[in-house]
This record gives sequence, structure tokens and C-alpha cells, in this order.
Amino acid sequence: MTDTKTTGVRAFGLVWLGQLVASVGSGLTTFALGIWVFRKTGAVTNYAAVAFFGILPGLLISPLAGVYVDRWDRRRILLGSNLASGLRTLAVAALLWQGDLRNWHVYAAAALASVIRAFHVPAYMAATTLLVPRKHLARASGMLQLGQAAAETLAPFLAGLLVSLIRVEGVLFIDILTSLFAMVSLALVAVPRPAQSAAGRIGKGSAAREATFGWQFIRERPGLRGLLLYFAMVNLVFSMASVLAVPLVLSFADETLLGRVLAAGSAGLLAGSIVMSVTGGPRPHIHGVLGFGLLLGVALVLVGLRPDPRLVAAGLFLTLFGVPVVNGSSQAIWQVKVPPDVQGRVFAVRRALALFTVPLGHLLAGPLADRVFRPLLLPRGALAASLGPVVGVGPGRGIGLLYITLAALPILTSLWGYTRPRLRRVEEELPDALVD
Repeated sequence: MTDTKTTGVRAFGLVWLGQLVASVGSGLTTFALGIWVFRKTGAVTNYAAVAFFGILPGLLISPLAGVYVDRWDRRRILLGSNLASGLRTLAVAALLWQGDLRNWHVYAAAALASVIRAFHVPAYMAATTLLVPRKHLARASGMLQLGQAAAETLAPFLAGLLVSLIRVEGVLFIDILTSLFAMVSLALVAVPRPAQSAAGRIGKGSAAREATFGWQFIRERPGLRGLLLYFAMVNLVFSMASVLAVPLVLSFADETLLGRVLAAGSAGLLAGSIVMSVTGGPRPHIHGVLGFGLLLGVALVLVGLRPDPRLVAAGLFLTLFGVPVVNGSSQAIWQVKVPPDVQGRVFAVRRALALFTVPLGHLLAGPLADRVFRPLLLPRGALAASLGPVVGVGPGRGIGLLYITLAALPILTSLWGYTRPRLRRVEEELPDALVD
């Protein structure tokens, strides 16, 4: 019997479409449940806890997940991830329908989603490398960012509308349907097995040995190690900024305006993703990482400067415009420099180390906003007279000041990156693992 499954670039297109639809569904659920927790408790710390539990478990399991991404069929891993995601949402929906949903249920669901992503993300990246020619990898990375951008642009608008029409339960049901759609698209494609490389032969062994191989591979390559450190620093800032965006806007606006501001910001992600998809980003790719990292810092200043929805929207637009260029450029470097048969392990360790600062950022964001920065710019606060005329005075102005403070790190880290020759010249120094 002849195998009629789609392969190559067409297969990538089908996978991308399915994952795009699933991302929209997940975005609806994330937006709806995040607002549900924040409105129920009124505390930034509780809201940030959802993001914290949504990242830490996956980071802890990532090295082991990477082992099985390299051992198992990557298409089946994607299928299993979509199935598990749909079942998770179904469980949350059942609790909500029965009136039994509690904060800890949302935290547990976020933790499970984190574990699912630990398998899904490296499998998706590694499968892309096998389906897309090398010369189009940067554009493919832009398409992946475009899928995320479309989800984040649509979700704020659709979630607010759908919650009012079909309630949160209906939003969760839509998420379940999008998971099924993604599974159908995956059933139509074939992802080839990668050929074994010299690095793959060296990394063979027990699960424990293979779990450490990803770090060994990165450690022996200073340019990739520097790139990893750069993302760890930038991700610390971005994780805090993303958690604080909703409380910042809600301090001077309602949910309707919040959806518009976040959608305007996500439009920047959409625009940057389109640019990356069409052009493949700056060459060498390291300029797309470090140069647009500087843009992120400058844009964060605009977000925190004044309680003006137009200024916040503009700052979020510029911040998120740079994200797909930074991420897509970095992804193209890694895909070309890492042999396909070890990308599961290397990408999993890379993800864990680059994102290990994210839960730290989620933990710090709430207490810093609530207990440190908020009192400073309340009426008669310590900085109300000095900085108040510039950034304003009121409950949300402390968060604005925190945004401005955070902006210094991506600016300084990008400048640091340009002073490190091994990082700046990583594309020249490391041999390519892929051929055209």
C-alpha cells in the first residue's frame, strides 16, 4: 500500500495551520481564565501565579522530554501533545460547569500545560528543521511566530466577545475543538526520521546520559552558550512585563479597553512576524537578536511612562514587533548549527536554560508591583513628589515605574552582547550542521 501522507514544505504548511488554530483556542482559554483569577482575587500575585505554574514544571522536565523527542516519532509527539491539551481543557470545563472550579485547579491546569509544552515545543522545532529547506528556515521561524501573533491578536478580541455570549465554558469548548483540528492536520502528514550524525552517536546511552548531552553540546560551543545567557536575561524582563501588562491597563481602564490595548500590542507581534516570514530577518541573524533586543528595552519605557492607553498600546506594539525578529533569528541560528538528530535534546535544554528566569520573573513581578513599587507612587508616597509629575500618581503608577526600571536590562544586555566576539560572530565560527 502506498503512503499518501503529505511531506516536505506542504506538510509543514498543514502542521503550521493546525497548530495555529490550536494556538488560537489556547489563547482564548488563557485570556479567559487569567481574567477569571484576577477578578476573583484582585491580586497581581495570584494572577502571576498562573503564569508561574504555567512555566516551571515544563522547565524542570525539559531535559528528559528532549531525550524522547529524539527517540520517538516527532509527529506522534505533536499528536499526543494536542490530545493531552484537549483533555486538560475538558477537565477544566467540567469543573467550571459544575461550579467547582478553584484557583488551585487553574494552577494545576497551567502546570499540566507546561509539561505538555516541554514535549511539544522541541518536537515542533525539530520537525520544522526536517520539513523545511535550510534557506527557508528563518522564514519558517517567522511563520511560527506569525501563528503565535495571530492567536494573541485574535484571542483578546474574541475572548471578551465570546465570554459575554457563551460564557467561559463555551470558550473552553472551542479550545477543545481546535485541539481536534490540529490532530486531524497532523494525521495527514509525514515527518521523516533524521539521519544519525557524529554528535548523535556520541550522545547515545541511557536516558540520564542523553538528558545531559544537550547541555554538553551547548557548553562546548561558547557562541551558543552566550546566546543562551542573553535570552535568560531578556526573558527575565519579558516575563515580568507580560505578567504586569493586564494589571497595568486595568488600573486605569476596563476590560473592553484592556482587550483593545492588548490586541494593539499583539498587532506588533503580527507585523514583526510577517516581516520575519517574508524577509527572513537581518543578516547575519545575530543582528536580528541583539539589535531588536535594544528595541524591546526602549519600547518598555513607553509602556510605563504614562497611564495613557494610546502610549501603552504603542509601547506594546513596538515591544512585540521585536519579539518574532529576535526569536526567529535565534531559532535560525540554532537550527543550522545543531544536527537534526540531537535537536530534541539540545532544544529542550536550550529552552529550559533560556526560560529558567521566567518563573523567577513571575514570582518577583507580583511582590515588586504590590509591595515595593506601588506604594512609591501612591498619593503622599516616597516618589510621588519627585517622579509623580513625570509618570503620574495612583494605584497603577508603581507598575509603570517598574516597567521603566526593567527596560534597562535588555538595553544593557544587548550592548553587552555586541562586546562579546564569540557571541557576535557565532554564525561565522561554528560549522553548519545542515546543507542546502
